[in-house]
Amino acid sequence: MALLALLGCVGAVLLAATATALLVAAYRLGLLYRLLYKADPRSPRYGGELVAEVLKAHGVRFIFALAGGHISPILVASEKLGIRVVDTRHEATAVFAADAVSRLSGRIGVAAVTAGPGVTNAVTAIKNAQMAESPLLLIGGAAASLQKGRGALQDIDQLSLFRTLCKACVSVRTVRAIVPALRQAIATAQSGTPGPVFVELPIDVLYPFHVVEKEVGGAKSARGFRGKLVQWYLQNYVHNLFAGAWVPRDVTPLPVKVPLATEDEIQRCVELVSRATKPLVLVGSQALLPPTPAEELREALEALGIPCYLGGAARGLLPPESPLLLRQNRRDALREADLVLLAGAVCDFRLSYGRLFGRQTAVVAVNRDRAQLLRNADVFWRPRLAVQGDAASFVVGLARRLGGYSCPRDWLGGLREAEQRKEKANREKAATPTPQHLNPLDLLYCLDALLPPESLLVADGGDFVGTAAYIVRPRRPLSWLDPGAFGTLGVGGGFALGAKLCRPEAEVWVLYGDGSLGYSLIEFDTFVRHKTPIIALVGNDACWSQISREQVAMLGSNVACGLEYLDYHVVAEALGGKGFMVGRPDSERLDAVLRAAQDACRRGHPVLINALIGKTDFREGSISV
Repeated sequence: MALLALLGCVGAVLLAATATALLVAAYRLGLLYRLLYKADPRSPRYGGELVAEVLKAHGVRFIFALAGGHISPILVASEKLGIRVVDTRHEATAVFAADAVSRLSGRIGVAAVTAGPGVTNAVTAIKNAQMAESPLLLIGGAAASLQKGRGALQDIDQLSLFRTLCKACVSVRTVRAIVPALRQAIATAQSGTPGPVFVELPIDVLYPFHVVEKEVGGAKSARGFRGKLVQWYLQNYVHNLFAGAWVPRDVTPLPVKVPLATEDEIQRCVELVSRATKPLVLVGSQALLPPTPAEELREALEALGIPCYLGGAARGLLPPESPLLLRQNRRDALREADLVLLAGAVCDFRLSYGRLFGRQTAVVAVNRDRAQLLRNADVFWRPRLAVQGDAASFVVGLARRLGGYSCPRDWLGGLREAEQRKEKANREKAATPTPQHLNPLDLLYCLDALLPPESLLVADGGDFVGTAAYIVRPRRPLSWLDPGAFGTLGVGGGFALGAKLCRPEAEVWVLYGDGSLGYSLIEFDTFVRHKTPIIALVGNDACWSQISREQVAMLGSNVACGLEYLDYHVVAEALGGKGFMVGRPDSERLDAVLRAAQDACRRGHPVLINALIGKTDFREGSISV
């Protein structure tokens, strides 16, 4: 009896295990889902339409792409729904353009690239977006899921490329999963510390049923048990792909979560500011993220009345004539200040890893990301107050609680006097002729004098752009785009494209070094085709000067740093734009040439000004590592 009971128990266990295994297999094969929902083989609809519907519901106006068969259904469906498809000449440009749209519009920026090489070409631009904290959706085409690892065209493990670069990486395996995957990915990109997300859409979830069935559905008739089993598996695979595909689903945006400071944290900062005699505010790019409007943040800074340094995307937050705005002598000001508020600014290489603060300085750091919030705090500095939360709303709350506060006048007055002395010295350097060609400072001062209020500046370069950061003044909030902490060259074409599409009324200037220009000069073709007139000002010194300066001084060689004074303006004209060249003989008519470029741009032409510039010692001592 005991033996029979034991055998019965074993049999029951085996039966239960078999039933469980069968249920798991049925679930994975989609058989259980197909009991409720069937595929419609006659439907002309396709997954690309669902992608477009989700993007439209999220306010997406542009999708940047370089054409490829893996993503064609997305592009066609998007165009039909009124989303403008903007095709570029390189995938990195598409991602940079989406990045610019995200920064300027507050909505998710979207780029779509084809499988394999299309995806790998986007890697650097995605890393740049990650370090710049830009919410961005990259859609990547892929081989059919069934064909992965079997030698399909352009099939690689794409998710592994992006797992360390993106907040989320998802591969969609059925048509019915497209909508929830995209909604969740977009919410993830915009929540917390924003950043890029990658959604892989295999080709078989994007095309119509009849196309997929023809490609991967197997033969209509099969011989033998093995052949019939394979045929059944393939047919089941296709039907499961499309089961429940067209059931109505919510495509509207999911809630975005933004970390906020507590009332107690704001009050503690109020007390620190109230006791300070030499307060200083450093505003970083993160402070310009939604949901706080830039104008509200500007008003809060003006109400506080504390002198400010603005970095990255925060440049232009205060108007050029604001008495609170400082651009020079930051190192000296930080050492002298007794309180520093880091509103989204980070103690990385841009702040000498936190070594610039005085020993008695009370540092209040506010950042959405904990790692950035405390960067190098265990080595060179220590915050008096560290707040993991949104910087802009923190500043707004601080200003409301400090109503009636007045920054000590002698502190602000002393900083303004030092600022004016430095500005005067820069003007004197600009008036000094260089050994050959134009003085870059004089050129940039001339540009600054002509910029209209609605101008927008894109920075793509090393030495020339580093000089421009001290000379050219953004006119309004969100009117300066630079790569950010990653220091990527090549952002210019994509940033300018996205900026002009977002703000068609703006006069968009790209400040290029001649080295960085090489990455996106071909995009003048894109500007022409998509009727996005911009102006590129190229500081052409025939050199990778930011590298050369220290390499020659330290190592005694200019190897790999030398370029030529090439006719870049001729290339722009060959691509359909307008070109100008200016050099030493044109120094007296720089103003006229820049105005002519503005006129050509207003008439709808993309313009390139090839400015031959000489060497100065303005940035002597700056480093590139």
